Amino acid sequence: MNDPFRCFCLLSFLLLAACAESADSGADTAAVADAAQAAQAPRTTDTTQADDRLGRIPELHRNLLVIDAHADVELPDQPSRYALADGTSRVAPALMRAGGVDAVVMSVAVGPGPRTPEGDAAARAVADAELAAVQALVADPANRLVLARTAGDVIAAAKEGQGALILGFQNARILGGNPTVLDEFFEQGVRIFALTHMGHNDFADSSRPVYDGETGAYEPDAEHEGLSELGEAAIRRINALGGVVDVSQLSKQATLQAIALSESPVIASHSNVQALSNVRRNLSDEEIDRIGETGGVIHVAAFRGYLFDSSDEGLDARIRAARRAAGIPQDYDYPYELYWELETFEEQQAFVTIMSEILGPGSIEDMLDHIDYIVDRIGVEHVGIGNDFNHGGGIAGLNDASDAMNLTEGLIRRGYTTEEIGRIWGGNFLRVLSAGQAAVDG
Repeated sequence: MNDPFRCFCLLSFLLLAACAESADSGADTAAVADAAQAAQAPRTTDTTQADDRLGRIPELHRNLLVIDAHADVELPDQPSRYALADGTSRVAPALMRAGGVDAVVMSVAVGPGPRTPEGDAAARAVADAELAAVQALVADPANRLVLARTAGDVIAAAKEGQGALILGFQNARILGGNPTVLDEFFEQGVRIFALTHMGHNDFADSSRPVYDGETGAYEPDAEHEGLSELGEAAIRRINALGGVVDVSQLSKQATLQAIALSESPVIASHSNVQALSNVRRNLSDEEIDRIGETGGVIHVAAFRGYLFDSSDEGLDARIRAARRAAGIPQDYDYPYELYWELETFEEQQAFVTIMSEILGPGSIEDMLDHIDYIVDRIGVEHVGIGNDFNHGGGIAGLNDASDAMNLTEGLIRRGYTTEEIGRIWGGNFLRVLSAGQAAVDG
């Protein structure tokens, strides 16, 4: 990136901190964030039309601060359904450099499991292994990576030609029922915190209740009617630490409660639009509006199962037929949902393969439709990118980090200015990351 752009990013960060420090202690956090918004995004004098910029896409993309707000951690020597064909992580350092990706949020995440001491211990062991894997990536000088704890760390790394990894957290099962364990993860560098993954836990309801093969029954849609007391305590603790609350994967009720409770803006690290793709995992208009009203950011995912056109009656019919043929309910929250009802890995893999053929590869145009929807509804300052690589993310034209420039081209073709693209690719995320810490420091 060029030095003027780097200086603008650093100035933006300092201005945000100054705005936060000058705010009265009782001031609304979203108002403080809005006051700093104009300074946070990368600035440019480039207001030329899309046609004039298309010939300079590599240069324009290099001059952006590009941040992917969600990817899963690939453990070494572990089988993966979601890595590239050769086993490579979709956000491997070499792919980040090839795609001009400056930073990725690597999520320490676990799936559903038993709520027992043994289950909690197993979840914590997975989390610790994923933390160690990220730390090993950073420790290897060949990767040219730093572990970023602040927006300033991300900016400084990019200025030095290094990539940055930011730690995320997904599923409070890892905490063993104790919100104060969040402190341990924050100390190790985690800054983005999501309370659920698939399935409810003791802290909150998930947008995706799980099927229990032993009982042959599903979880209820809501166990806690949103957040439990533990979940509320966890939100308060995240705020107190200076972290960012991530509402992706929460139920609608839990999402709205988390937004209302959080003292600083929240993000959805990898969530799309329910009105375009009627997936319960996606965000309703009410959730989108509340995130915008409180200064938060929705990061759109390159995940075809969250992007397919659910209004296409022919596509819906083919999905339902495939589900019936597999022996699972034809009704679905999204096409892949509930395939874990199938007992063997081979059955699951066969179903996923068939469903992949039905959905097709997805496209950047689908993703841009979701970006446009959010921008039109709540503004460009509330949109980011969180591709969900290594856990299902990947569409035609945006299959791994090396393809990031293709999205920049798509945004130019849709008429976004270079400044707006800078907000979407990184500026908006940095604003919220800074706001979390500023709420503590101020």
